[in-house]
Amino acid sequence: MSRFIVTGGASGIGRATVTAMLKRGDSVGVIDFNQDSLIAIAAEFPDESRDGRLATAQADVSLEPAMQEAIDFFAAQFDGLDGIVNNAGIGGAFGHLADLQVEDWDATFAVNTRGVFIGIKHTARILVEQGTGGSIVNVASVAGLIGDAGSQAYSASKAAVIQMGRVFASELAPHKIAVNTVNPGLIATPLNPISKRRNEEAFTAAQPWPEVGRPEHIAQAILFFTSPDTSFITGEAIAVDGGLTSIGAQPGDALGTNSRGFGVYGMNFGNTGRSAVVRGKTTE
Repeated sequence: MSRFIVTGGASGIGRATVTAMLKRGDSVGVIDFNQDSLIAIAAEFPDESRDGRLATAQADVSLEPAMQEAIDFFAAQFDGLDGIVNNAGIGGAFGHLADLQVEDWDATFAVNTRGVFIGIKHTARILVEQGTGGSIVNVASVAGLIGDAGSQAYSASKAAVIQMGRVFASELAPHKIAVNTVNPGLIATPLNPISKRRNEEAFTAAQPWPEVGRPEHIAQAILFFTSPDTSFITGEAIAVDGGLTSIGAQPGDALGTNSRGFGVYGMNFGNTGRSAVVRGKTTE
């Protein structure tokens, strides 16, 4: 039985990962900003919550004191850790370049990039102290690989996550701590609610594989990297995207993320429970 933390673990890809890990027999600590979602996932797994295999903590991943407290809490709860899945993220700043607000750009990086760094830092600290090795998986995006699969701030923040996977894999390898990155493609999640903008046919038309991506597809890749049998693999970034990047696709229209098509600008807070903010109409 392994002991993992999953950030953003109460919805979407995170929730599918928590479900798969519990099914595998792991103990899982869930960090999420959305308190209602945390209550819901605990209610979904009453037996695991009762026997201590599922624990939750409300925290903003961009704030180091809150994250350190949550990570230390789970390490004490589970009598140690075997790793973390840094999955929490937001859609972030959107709109034309000329309209993007610096504070929205910074807020996007605070969650999507700084949050991953903090998760790596404090989990690695515990794993190094234990001397038992471990696995860190960061969830980035194909938007970090190509220029037309996400808004500007989101894409840049996810590219930084991919590079962090490489540099920290190099630093932590002597401690037998693997660091790998999973890059989801067009996935039906609360962060990217296809029912509001596009139908599933539009998603599948943008990729070779003839079905829309589901959170469970990403969870299986995360399970692979968190298995003791794959501990020799580190510093890798794998796209789970139905072949999207293999054909050099430009999926911005299917995603609704092509900045040239925005009529407004503002900030998307994802599934944190905070409503998106529209600050104004885009500059023509």
